[in-house]
Amino acid sequence: MPTPSKPLAGLKVIELGTLIAGPFASRICAEFGAEVIKVESPDGGDPLRKWRKLYEGTSLWWFVQARNKQSLTLNLKHAEGLDILKKLLAEADILIENFRPGVLEKLGLGWDVLHALNPKLVMVRLSGFGQTGPMKDQPGFGAVGESMGGLRYITGFEDRPPVRTGISIGDSIAALWGVIGALMALRHREVNGGQGQVVDVALYEAIFAMMESMVPEFDVFGFIRERTGNIMPGITPSSIHTSADGKHVQIGANGDAIFKRFMQAIGRDDLADDPALASNDGRDLRRDELYGVIDRWARTLPLDALMQVLNDAQVPASRIYSAEDMFSDPQFLAREMFLQAKLPDGKPFKMPGIVPKLSDTPGSSEWVGPELGAHTDQLLARLGYDAAAIARLRAQGAV
Repeated sequence: MPTPSKPLAGLKVIELGTLIAGPFASRICAEFGAEVIKVESPDGGDPLRKWRKLYEGTSLWWFVQARNKQSLTLNLKHAEGLDILKKLLAEADILIENFRPGVLEKLGLGWDVLHALNPKLVMVRLSGFGQTGPMKDQPGFGAVGESMGGLRYITGFEDRPPVRTGISIGDSIAALWGVIGALMALRHREVNGGQGQVVDVALYEAIFAMMESMVPEFDVFGFIRERTGNIMPGITPSSIHTSADGKHVQIGANGDAIFKRFMQAIGRDDLADDPALASNDGRDLRRDELYGVIDRWARTLPLDALMQVLNDAQVPASRIYSAEDMFSDPQFLAREMFLQAKLPDGKPFKMPGIVPKLSDTPGSSEWVGPELGAHTDQLLARLGYDAAAIARLRAQGAV
């Protein structure tokens, strides 16, 4: 049987973005078959090329974030560079951009112009505070969105200042909302006459949307959720504990039947059979006692033995994984969560696998993040520019 096409095959995506939110959104599209053309400045390109650990001068993160994308260098301050972009957008399905609101308008590429140029175009706009409101013109990175959206306030321990998560989670969540919005808009376009629309994602709102019951709890009870470290007040027991050999384990035994099995497995039938602990509200009233019991038990066993008890009792639990732990873990390997690729000099390296897993039309990584402008000539040729015209554009600084 022929290999089925990827689910987004046939879609053309133009990326006008740098760093994280916009490029992560277009990366997802590229992994699932969309043609993604990343427009970069000829002067150095996306700053992500130089972020975190570099290999031969290029970020390892870049090779992952820009996989399956084509790199086109355009000087958008040059009239002909801007004209090339308009030609690309005239035949595109999605534009993903994460400039500060107003930047595209100053270039003459506001929504009214783009919609007239290409009525079917879906425009995904990712910014700190959205395209409207009194803060729309302020710069806003993911860290600011996490702070304003509520995540930073509740992250950390109650006797210390708020802390960040270990990754740029705000940007990544905003990217996911951007892709979700784009697919919704494409579906609407398909069903309702072919018109595109704007998908407006604010980083702070992307985080705010994930804040569970924070809003009604404050509105109804005046309750402000605070930092609580590793425990989850109101959901007991669920926390991190330390084994006899100093390893850390997340144990989530907050289901009623799970809690009973867990207490029986560690020799605490008295707690398993205590009617006051049969449901979550009763356990939460005695959470300090229960966490003390679990802490003391965990310290009596090395990690492997501790995990065996938990697994045998069917208690949801996991060691706290480092990257090193992941590389040899059977679950990661069975799910193909490491893809083998090659750096430009031929050195093999592993990249994260594709998420989600589709049974019939899975995504894949075809090539790693390209060199700056690697696809400029072929993309211009496709637009009708011959070799002499491309040379002229390059000499004039348009590309």
